[in-house]
Amino acid sequence: MKYLQTFLLLAALTLSLGSQAQGRLEAETDVLNVGEILYQSPRTLTYKLVNRGTEPVTITTVIPSCGCTQVKYQTSPISAGESAELIATYDARTLGTFQKEIEVYNSAAAEPLYLTFQGRVVADASDYGGGFPVDMGSVKLSTADIEFADVNMGDHPEANIMVLNNSRQTLRPQLMHLPTYLSASYHPEQLAAGRVGRIALRLNTERLMAYGLTQTTINMARSLGDKVSEDNQIDVTAVLLPKLPKRTAEEMAQAPILVCEYDTIDFSNQMQKKGKKLKRTITVGNAGAQVLNIYSVQVYGHSATVKLSNRKIAPDGKARLTLTIDKARLQKQKTEPRVLIITDDPRHPKTTLVCKVVEN
Repeated sequence: MKYLQTFLLLAALTLSLGSQAQGRLEAETDVLNVGEILYQSPRTLTYKLVNRGTEPVTITTVIPSCGCTQVKYQTSPISAGESAELIATYDARTLGTFQKEIEVYNSAAAEPLYLTFQGRVVADASDYGGGFPVDMGSVKLSTADIEFADVNMGDHPEANIMVLNNSRQTLRPQLMHLPTYLSASYHPEQLAAGRVGRIALRLNTERLMAYGLTQTTINMARSLGDKVSEDNQIDVTAVLLPKLPKRTAEEMAQAPILVCEYDTIDFSNQMQKKGKKLKRTITVGNAGAQVLNIYSVQVYGHSATVKLSNRKIAPDGKARLTLTIDKARLQKQKTEPRVLIITDDPRHPKTTLVCKVVEN
């Protein structure tokens, strides 16, 4: 009897360990709302799939709910803790609201992982309800501020700019002076008077030069020979995060931890004072047990500069972060300045400090 109990205990333990030592595929977001899209204007969306198990997982089959959706996905194994992209392209063939599903079968589960996307297909400007707050004369845009936040090397996210032809003639809106890490496609390429089109702006992370913040200004050509000016500029920012090594629970307990004196840097009291510039200094420190490496300290926009006294902070050590804002440039900036800090803190590799610049 004693031997039988021992055998059963070992068998149960083996089954338990076996069940734990397997892959587990999950989606960071399994439901995407694509909003309003144009009829017969294909829309591309990206799901990030993460293996949260302990063994590799392979995507075996992907089945969209209709033939209007085409998918691309990684066929090689996804290692434990790693992620892969599943890219779906939806070609809207009917007007009105829609909800589509994608079944993702993988080697770690008998049941599929279900991904969903939903939205509304519209025909023209009279149906489009998203709004066009950016007035560029002959065209109006849904936005002139594009931000690719928290991307990793190998990601290819897209951002959409909806364009309304506000003139009485057919136009061919084009983006000018795209850097090598950006590409654009136009749907449709020629935009009739009063109609709405879409520009899909794609970020190619392999061409980004460094971790942290990359920002640029591109321009909208409303007609042939259009020139660069503040009237037709679009701001584009991207934040590339470092790929940190995997850590065990013991290593996490010893990892560096970034701490900041404030998460909002308040300049409101200084706004009323005379002078062309505002300046504040705060402290940042390391509450972990290992040296904290600060890879990048940058500011969104062009109205401020930042300096850090030390980029390697010992355990319990501190450094001074000094932010200087130019008042004249601040008036031209569309958004409030933000400070971006990229570190090797595995819990928070990206930290953003907001600057309060509104007068009390």
